[in-house]
Amino acid sequence: MPRSLTPRIFFRVVAIAEAVTWTLLIAGMIAKYGFDAGPVPVKIGGGVHGFVFIVYVLTAIVVGLNQRWPARLTALAVVSAVVPYATIPFDLAVDRKGLLDGGWRTTASDDPRDRGRVDTLLRWMLGHPATFVGIFVAGAIIIMSVLLTLGPPGTWGR
Repeated sequence: MPRSLTPRIFFRVVAIAEAVTWTLLIAGMIAKYGFDAGPVPVKIGGGVHGFVFIVYVLTAIVVGLNQRWPARLTALAVVSAVVPYATIPFDLAVDRKGLLDGGWRTTASDDPRDRGRVDTLLRWMLGHPATFVGIFVAGAIIIMSVLLTLGPPGTWGR
């Protein structure tokens, strides 16, 4: 990863983007239901928000692993995306506690956790930025495609 793109900056940019897309979705809903604008505003706002939501979830997992957050904190990061605008206060809280400090862990340390499969894979991915970005984006696109194929959440299992 480029030195300038620290875990803190990466997480903050995606957390803000996730909050901004809530605004797009809400504006689309207001246009559709308040001004009888039809389904297009919600489809656009919902699609953009859905994709950025997936990117945020993946970002929270990658940053959580890199920063060695407890699983509960990483889960809380993911859940914060479900509540409109909650990614911003979550980002500010973990930043205030220093939980976004430091760079990407691209080399092994003496910490025994560095010998685990997940940490080894994470280090390898972070050491190969082009591969990491490709897999990250492809993963988000695949997840989005599967979810679009399944249809809206209220229709799953029918």
